[in-house]
Amino acid sequence: MFKVRMADAKFLKDMISAISILIDEATFDLTSDGIKLRAMDPSRVAMVDFEWQKTVFDEYVCGEAMKMCVNISEMMKLLRRTGKDESVELSLDEKTGRLKIAIKGKYTRTFNMPTLEAIEEEVPTPKVTFNVRAKTTTEGLREAIEDASLVSDHVRIEADNEKMVMQATGDIMGATIELKKGSDALLDIEAKEASKATFSLSYLSEIVKAAVATSDIATLEFSTDMPIKLDFKQPKEGKLTFYLAPRIEVE
Repeated sequence: MFKVRMADAKFLKDMISAISILIDEATFDLTSDGIKLRAMDPSRVAMVDFEWQKTVFDEYVCGEAMKMCVNISEMMKLLRRTGKDESVELSLDEKTGRLKIAIKGKYTRTFNMPTLEAIEEEVPTPKVTFNVRAKTTTEGLREAIEDASLVSDHVRIEADNEKMVMQATGDIMGATIELKKGSDALLDIEAKEASKATFSLSYLSEIVKAAVATSDIATLEFSTDMPIKLDFKQPKEGKLTFYLAPRIEVE
């Protein structure tokens, strides 16, 4: 049996929206402790690592551990119908293999959608040693990435113990965005050694834009020409982390 309830439907909608930017079909691990998801996007350039402890929910019931695979795009269509001060309840009918989504507010509407065959692939956490750890406001990071997106489709991020610099170079224009330690955007930064790596802005922009709704603080960790880890601090006992592979530039 699996049944959960959240008094704040927006919280669930925002989190599923953040996941939807990378994957269309999500296989969730459901256990007595909570819900987990670790999956890569189809091109295997980016990965999402999500976890909600059962304490995040107002009600959480899960009998034996199971996997549940759903079409995230279809689920988002239903969750977009949620409004302010509405609650949402999810329950899985194991006999029919359908997920029931009940949204309660001024009135109650109940949808049901099929679940899909669960993907058994185990996605390991990337084993990377990070030399830079930077803490930013999520909104400040989003603004900086949007600035870089004006001139290019990729950005080089450089960092030392005092600042983080984003360099974007396009066919016509270039941009340099500097975030200094202790500023409103860059709250803190530590670097074992100065590092730099280049990333796709289409991925970075979508990830950060989606995470703004769920998180105020972002922690970036990276090393020279290695994947970047973006961890978005959650208001409750949850985890939302993305990994993005670097774009290797040929000198």
